[in-house]
Amino acid sequence: MKDNFDIFFRRKPALMLVALKRISRARYGSILAKEVDCTYSHAVKILQSLERLGLVVFEKKGRIKLIKLTKRGQEIAEHIEGIKKTIG
Repeated sequence: MKDNFDIFFRRKPALMLVALKRISRARYGSILAKEVDCTYSHAVKILQSLERLGLVVFEKKGRIKLIKLTKRGQEIAEHIEGIKKTIG
């Protein structure tokens, strides 16, 4: 049986937003992929979609790209977290 959360949200994108919210500093894509249990390439595709929606931004530090939530992304992550707590 599916988790109640899965009825309302696509799990990986929602969990990525919440994971980025929990630690306010920028994150590496590979670490984020491990946290939400998906491959790096799948995480990159999701993050690119979230970037197009204006929810995350990529900051390039040398060869490394860091991911940060935008203000809008932060607000949506808070709502998702609240809904997750409410529905269990």
